[in-house]
Amino acid sequence: MASESDRVAIVGAGIIGGSSAWRLAQADVRVTLFDAGLAGGETSSAGAGMLSPGGEFDRPSVWFDLGVESMRLYPGFVEELQAETGLSIDFKMCGCKQFVEAEQARQRAEFQVDAGVRVELTPDGLFYPQDAFVDPTDVLRALLRACERRNVRIAERQPISEIESADYRAVVVAAGAWSTQIRVRHRGEPVTLPAVKPIKGHLIGFQLSPGALGAMVRRGHIYVLQRSNGFTIAGSNEEDAGFDREVNYAICEDLQRRGAELFPALANATPCARWIGFRPFSSDGPHILRVDGTNVWLAYGHFRNGILLAPLTARRVADGISSLSEPV
Repeated sequence: MASESDRVAIVGAGIIGGSSAWRLAQADVRVTLFDAGLAGGETSSAGAGMLSPGGEFDRPSVWFDLGVESMRLYPGFVEELQAETGLSIDFKMCGCKQFVEAEQARQRAEFQVDAGVRVELTPDGLFYPQDAFVDPTDVLRALLRACERRNVRIAERQPISEIESADYRAVVVAAGAWSTQIRVRHRGEPVTLPAVKPIKGHLIGFQLSPGALGAMVRRGHIYVLQRSNGFTIAGSNEEDAGFDREVNYAICEDLQRRGAELFPALANATPCARWIGFRPFSSDGPHILRVDGTNVWLAYGHFRNGILLAPLTARRVADGISSLSEPV
């Protein structure tokens, strides 16, 4: 591949890669955004878009800290992206009801309040008034327009199997569950990438009257959310099944049954969509850092929280690359 030493190459044009490209372009960094298929065509567009760090993490962890920090960035991230592109993004702080046993609720609320999360104890568990949802397809559409307007080169249907980072100002690996299929070299030497694998998850969608649900509802990893246009999503399961794309109708029926326990209107509703996504699981993720001694940045392994962590990841990657004045 021809040398592009003044450009940053981002491999993976989902919400993480697209956000990073946008932030870098805002800093006048030239970027090429590669994707093996269509930009945002895999995990990012499959996500429900639930933004719920309090509900997702029930104990102190790096995941919780990152989630809370990124959630604080989200309103500004969306507002800026809408202002720059003129496109509307379905984003709403509708709150989330979390069904959980009383003692567990008390313990969870105790450490989360100390971390600055707004949470209320309820007879059924917890309520998070600042939890939100975002339509990831809206975000992806706006990111692509923002990147195009800032002259990011978007190279769709261009799979990268091997890349030499010395040919670029920096390389960002943001290919989600596919990240370790890329052979990365730095000055001829192989760069070891942390392992990642796909965890398959099913989701089902229903077209209901807008406003029928109100606040999101959740028990464990089963949740129901409703977008502004009435499209209601119930999810999700986890399967260590590789890149199996088959939609299992029995699993979808179980999700509907369990979702109806949280939102009874789903019991007799007919799904209008059933789909799967591949969450990028890494045992020591998420990976948001530069590989020591190289100009290779990692931005993958976000598992269930790639959409939530996109603003934070993009800021860290862009700030890190922009601050490097000399080649590594």
